[in-house]
Amino acid sequence: MLQESIETQPIIAAERFTLRPLRRSDAGLIALYTADKRLALGTRTIPHPLPPGATEAFIERALADGRSQDVWAMDGTDQGLDEVLGLIALTRVEEGQSEVSFWVAPGLWNAGFASEALAALLAANPHRSRALLAEVFQDNPGSARVLSHCGFEYLGDAEAWSVARGARVPTWTYVCKLG
Repeated sequence: MLQESIETQPIIAAERFTLRPLRRSDAGLIALYTADKRLALGTRTIPHPLPPGATEAFIERALADGRSQDVWAMDGTDQGLDEVLGLIALTRVEEGQSEVSFWVAPGLWNAGFASEALAALLAANPHRSRALLAEVFQDNPGSARVLSHCGFEYLGDAEAWSVARGARVPTWTYVCKLG
């Protein structure tokens, strides 16, 4: 189910949560989760330690007009869960193509939240993409399984910079062809 929000970023229903645009009030939970070193090490852009103001700046970029990335919170409040269970984002790469990235709060790992969020985002296809790209660090096979489970196909190996690691990290690149 797709419903337009005030920010013109759709609200997307999943079974256990809703994908909704970020709010400034999400800063506390996002900062709590992203301050966890294990989570930061699995991403390209989250620094560790998390500097003051980093979360608020991230949210402001996510709310800005003319942004190239749409970010959704996995909001479980309708099901009695936390307001932020994780985040999933689509970044416009070129016409008809976006890159997806996601993270889930460490206490909720291996509970299917990432797969559910990705499946809901694929079904909604809010960027009307013909293809979605994704990459995961090679030492994160759990995220690779999420991508494969949701229909992404392996493309090849590459490298990406990790701010938390301060180094280039080997990655696996995936694609999912849509409609």
